[in-house]
Amino acid sequence: MPDLSVGQPYEKLIAWLRKAWWGLPDSEHLMPTIKAFFNPEEAELLAGIPFSGRTLEELAEMKGMAPAELAPKLDALARRGAVWRSQKQDSIRYSLNDAFFVFMRGPYWAKDPDEATKAATRPFNKYFYDGFMDQFAKAHTKGLRAIPIDRTVEDPRRVLPYEDVVKFVDSQDYCTVSYCPCRQRKRLDPDSEVCDHPMEVCLHFGRLGHYIVENGLGREITREETKEILTLAAESGLVHAISNWQEGADTICNCCKCCCLFFEAYHVLKHTKSHDISNYQVRTSQETCKACGLCVERCPMGALRLEDSPNATNKKGKAAVVDIDKCIGCGVCAYKCPSGSLVLVRREKTSEPPRDVREWMERWYSDTG
Repeated sequence: MPDLSVGQPYEKLIAWLRKAWWGLPDSEHLMPTIKAFFNPEEAELLAGIPFSGRTLEELAEMKGMAPAELAPKLDALARRGAVWRSQKQDSIRYSLNDAFFVFMRGPYWAKDPDEATKAATRPFNKYFYDGFMDQFAKAHTKGLRAIPIDRTVEDPRRVLPYEDVVKFVDSQDYCTVSYCPCRQRKRLDPDSEVCDHPMEVCLHFGRLGHYIVENGLGREITREETKEILTLAAESGLVHAISNWQEGADTICNCCKCCCLFFEAYHVLKHTKSHDISNYQVRTSQETCKACGLCVERCPMGALRLEDSPNATNKKGKAAVVDIDKCIGCGVCAYKCPSGSLVLVRREKTSEPPRDVREWMERWYSDTG
């Protein structure tokens, strides 16, 4: 464990954050990011706060503060996504969120992020390309898994519960929506291009959903509203991407090629894959294809192209052809195909995602350790 008794507050906080599962690689953009997001007092306070839940009284003793003095400070940081706050009956527990949660998720879920978040956006976006995402480069198991858009699968009877987005939503008892953190980061950065995809489409459930609503980072919605957002996302060409484990999934992102951290890791940073693939792949029908090119335009992976085809019946003599090695099985192409010439079929070789978060972490450490 790093010695937190010496050094400047920011150095101590960086050293402490590096003890979590997601580290902070060296970069010229690291310190500007940390200084923009945390003031010195916050950095001093958070260094040493455990990453697992502790009571207010335990933390107050640890920090040499009165509970009444510490509580509002931690509550304010929870509203910014830096601290996890959970309450069961009269018991409140706090923990420090890891660097991935702080800089890629929590603060950017808010409709109107605070000034510190806005100030940290530009240096962090530079840090994103300069080392921050390197830890996912070696990971075979990604944080999100593509899940087919409803009605794009040829034989829905074979869809397993954890692959069926509608059944998953129907199984949830608490649904919330927030702003997409990836698009929010782009929107707040004057150096970034901003896309026109819907913003309020990041869906969360269960314990994470409660944290988000309780801290003003999103709002509660019904299951029907959740399904309406999924339809809006599908219409806009966004990829449904769910937490990459079977039990206790708490997130459905709706990802665009231009902003999503995993698509950028693939297209810009040249990682070997973006999301984990679904157990489906697209199949094209050259006989009915109109060669309109809409599927080519919508595919986030560049897996489709138009080629001359002797089987084409359209005037162009071309048809859509798929590169199966690039297809992630999301159904974005099939969803809007005007001739119904594309459909998702089950892959010959399928795989199961990790059973739960614990198994996901085991695979993560196996890949990156």
